[in-house]
Amino acid sequence: MPELYDTAAPRKATNLSVNSDLLTKTRALNINLSATLEKALKEELGKRRASQWAEENQAAIKSYNEFVEQHGCFGDEFREF
Repeated sequence: MPELYDTAAPRKATNLSVNSDLLTKTRALNINLSATLEKALKEELGKRRASQWAEENQAAIKSYNEFVEQHGCFGDEFREF
């Protein structure tokens, strides 16, 4: 599966606004803000891309499901379960 983004791309400084209490408590626990944000953004990017792919391929998925309903899955006659 291809990467969602270029992991070798250089880092870029960014200004963010964060709830002050949340920031205080995460800093008190030595949580790496950059790593945590990157992880959360990667997860969200993956979810959004998957959703986008499903939407873009909705017609093909529907067509395939209808085909399977009518004809069964390829290799059904050879399954032993």
